[in-house]
Amino acid sequence: MTHSLKLGLQASAIVFASVLSTGCNRADDPGLEYAPEMYYPIPYEPLKQMNTNTVNPMGLNERTPVVGTVPLGKLNYYSHIPKDSVGIAERTLKNPAPYTKENLQEGQTLYTRNCQHCHGEQGDGQGPVAAKFKGVPSYSAGAYKNMNDGHIYHVIQWGKGRMMPHGSQVAPDERWRIAMYVRMLQQGKGPEGMADFLKARGQDSGLSSESTDGQNQAPVQEAQADKESVTPGQGGVEARNGTNLSSETAKPQN
Repeated sequence: MTHSLKLGLQASAIVFASVLSTGCNRADDPGLEYAPEMYYPIPYEPLKQMNTNTVNPMGLNERTPVVGTVPLGKLNYYSHIPKDSVGIAERTLKNPAPYTKENLQEGQTLYTRNCQHCHGEQGDGQGPVAAKFKGVPSYSAGAYKNMNDGHIYHVIQWGKGRMMPHGSQVAPDERWRIAMYVRMLQQGKGPEGMADFLKARGQDSGLSSESTDGQNQAPVQEAQADKESVTPGQGGVEARNGTNLSSETAKPQN
């Protein structure tokens, strides 16, 4: 009797150990979960698919946006200028931000994060990545020193040559500030040329007055590329669908 009980206990231990071993090795078995309602949401979440969605087509939580629509607040990400049309960007895109010391300093920070590893601190194409992969140009050499803001903005968005697109990584307003800083690096003086750059535009390097450079600044009271109003009609001006009616002609129609 004692011998049989001993054999039974050993057999049970072996079976129990094999079950535990098998259960732990299964990739699709999360094991025992306590309070699962803390992990699995009751409402549908677009980025989490637990079960078949009985409301949406195809049973998916995340639905495909309607063709031709743009998410709210993302219109600036779509300039509608093709990748291979940098010439159009040069002629049509205008920098909506003023050339100030603050904007240049922000552009320097963004340039350090996103561009310096290839283009170098001085903008001479001698960054650590360029040391490994040759062919990164200098901003102050050849045709590169004449690139305007629209050209630089477009290249940041779409890339050029071996440079990959950065449109998904750098927001539109940040691209303009990087473009400002690149324009400064075109002088060939590196970051130390900021004071001279501001002085050449009639500014005190210690102040933040707006630039008077009409070539790169946006005209006042005109629609700008890549710029839209999120809340039109504010500021006490009634929207009239593009028609500026006078008080005499803006009478109700019978």
